Amino acid sequence: MKQTNFDVVVVGGGPAGATAATELAKANYKVLLLERAFRIKPCGGAIPPCLLAEFDIPESLLVARIRSARMISPSNKSVDMPVGDTFVGMVDRDVFDPWLRDRAVEHGAELRIGAFKSLHYDSTGVIHLDYQSKEGELRDVSVTTRAVLGADGARSAVARQTVPCSADLKWVLAYHEIVEAPEQHNDHYDGDRCDVWYQGKLSPDFYAWVFPHGKHASIGVGSEADGFSARHAVAALREKTGLDTRQTVRREGAPIPMKPLKRWEDGKSVLLTGDAAGVVAPASGEGIYYAMLTGKLCAHAMAAYLQTADSKQLAQARKAFMRLHGKTFWVLGLLQRFWYSSDKRREKFVAMCNDKDVQELTWQGYTQKKLVRRRKAAHLRVFLKDLGQLLGLARA
Repeated sequence: MKQTNFDVVVVGGGPAGATAATELAKANYKVLLLERAFRIKPCGGAIPPCLLAEFDIPESLLVARIRSARMISPSNKSVDMPVGDTFVGMVDRDVFDPWLRDRAVEHGAELRIGAFKSLHYDSTGVIHLDYQSKEGELRDVSVTTRAVLGADGARSAVARQTVPCSADLKWVLAYHEIVEAPEQHNDHYDGDRCDVWYQGKLSPDFYAWVFPHGKHASIGVGSEADGFSARHAVAALREKTGLDTRQTVRREGAPIPMKPLKRWEDGKSVLLTGDAAGVVAPASGEGIYYAMLTGKLCAHAMAAYLQTADSKQLAQARKAFMRLHGKTFWVLGLLQRFWYSSDKRREKFVAMCNDKDVQELTWQGYTQKKLVRRRKAAHLRVFLKDLGQLLGLARA
């Protein structure tokens, strides 16, 4: 075994990178977690309750428990979707992400602040990774490693240099503003409710949102349309909901991928995870759970590679993820392409959300990340209703 500074360098300290670093450090690998600048990504902050147990996350990190969602149509008709006997957790990324990084450090990972620049293999197969350190004076640093895990976002520099198909990654621009939440609930804001706006004037191909974050609220929008002004859309939504008078805490924007890449590894010693691999759910934009799941799956695949030196082990991460959630992502992609394409279709989509079967199966799938197979009749009813809407046989 060739001597290197690290077994694995994880580039990116968000939920995917931090989770992977924790798993690898727990397995006694020497891990460098390279975080660019503690930058906070625009995110509604929603997580399913199953994430808490699956990734050993304390409930103290929750800033709100959502009990319902309100869907607002282009004609301003609203449909409330009660969650039932469970909840949707809300986290604030400026607290959640550092906690995940701290946990990785507690398990033995080394955290450094720096911006990835490049990597290359030497003649022996060792990776030489260069980054610009942001600790104290700016300076260039080079380390050697047996493997690299790219967790550096939708426009991953690691991916661009090592995985050619990453150039095909599709994404929407997400932008949100964190504001001080109203002291009292009102018709436009409820601290126990997420509001999702399906209106072409707010987003021509995605949606806008108002999500509670305890003392704060996230007001945001996503779109991949050319010339679309996310800032203007958020300003319009703030005015519409009366949140334009609330103090702005921070503003954030970033690309959000909408489809998993066809390949996550370079065939040698580099593997992608999280947004870099494209694992944000279409239609919903949900990313935290899937980022952490791929972080764990990629860590396990990376450990298998480090044990065997067989690069084929790295491909197991994507295969495992697609077995678990590939069909869900495919269906959500179809949903987004069809229902989000016009206000006429958005109107029908929101009307469908009033159906009890749709509500129950939606929340069951979201909160548990699995479907109840025994409820075949309910699935059939939803399919037939959806087909009726597609064919124009049902009225909005």
